[in-house]
Amino acid sequence: MATDAQPGTPEGRRAVELLWAPTQQSPVRGPKPRISLAEVVAAGVAIADAEGLAALSMRKVASRLAVGAMSLYTYVPGRSELVELMIDHVYAEHAIPAPELQWRQRVEQWARETWRIYAAHPWLLDYNMARLPIGPHVMDVSEALYAALRDAGFIGAENVAISNLIQWQLLGAARSMISDADEARHTGVSAEAYWDSRASFWVTYFDWNRYPNTAAIWEAGGFDDPSGWDFERMLDRLLTGIEQLAAVSPEREAPAVPTARRGR
Repeated sequence: MATDAQPGTPEGRRAVELLWAPTQQSPVRGPKPRISLAEVVAAGVAIADAEGLAALSMRKVASRLAVGAMSLYTYVPGRSELVELMIDHVYAEHAIPAPELQWRQRVEQWARETWRIYAAHPWLLDYNMARLPIGPHVMDVSEALYAALRDAGFIGAENVAISNLIQWQLLGAARSMISDADEARHTGVSAEAYWDSRASFWVTYFDWNRYPNTAAIWEAGGFDDPSGWDFERMLDRLLTGIEQLAAVSPEREAPAVPTARRGR
C-alpha cells in the first residue's frame, strides 16, 4: 500500500480545496471569466434566502448571473459543493464572542448569533446540520463554542457532548419557531390562526381523564403564556443547567490550552 496517498476521496479533497483555497480553484486558462466563484456563491445564497434550499439549482444560479449553466461547472463541481460554500459564506456573518468574557456570556452571545443566522437564512434548517462543511468560517464558529465550554471546565468528549446539546437544542427550537414564522409569511396563516381553526378538538374529542397533565397545564394557562416559547427563557434554562453540571463535573480542572501544531 502506498504511504504517500492523500487522505479522503478526490471529490472530498476538491470540496475542501474550494472551501479553503477558492482563489486557486477559479478558471486560469482562456478568456477572462465574466464572473467569480464568490459571485456564484452569493447568487446561490440569494436564491435560497428568497425561495428556500429546495428551489436552488445550478440553472437558477446561472440565470441569475446571466451566464450559461454549464459555465458554472468551471467554478464548482455541482450543487452539493455549492451548498457547502454557501453555508460557510453565511457563517462568516456569525460574530465571535470576545475571549476575555466569562464563559457563560460567551455561550449566550454565541447562541444568539447562531439564532440570528438561522433567522436570516432559514434554508439552513433544511440542511443536514450533522454534516456541516468544514470550511474556515464554520470552523471558527465551532472553535468559539469549544473554547467557551473549555473555560467552563469541559474537556474532551464532555466538551463535545455539551456543545452538541446546545447546538441540537438551538436547531430544534429554530426549526419549530423560525420555520413556523417562515411558513406564516408564505401562507398568510399564523400559528394562532392555525390552532384556532382546529379549536373544535378540545370540545369534541379531548379526554380530560386520558390526558390529565395536559389538562392541568391548560387550566393553569400554560399554553397561553408566550414566555414558554421565548428564546431567551429557553437559553437561560439551558445554560443554568450546564452551569450546574460544570460545578460538579469531574473534569472541572481544565488543562492549559493545547499548543498549536502543524499536521498530525
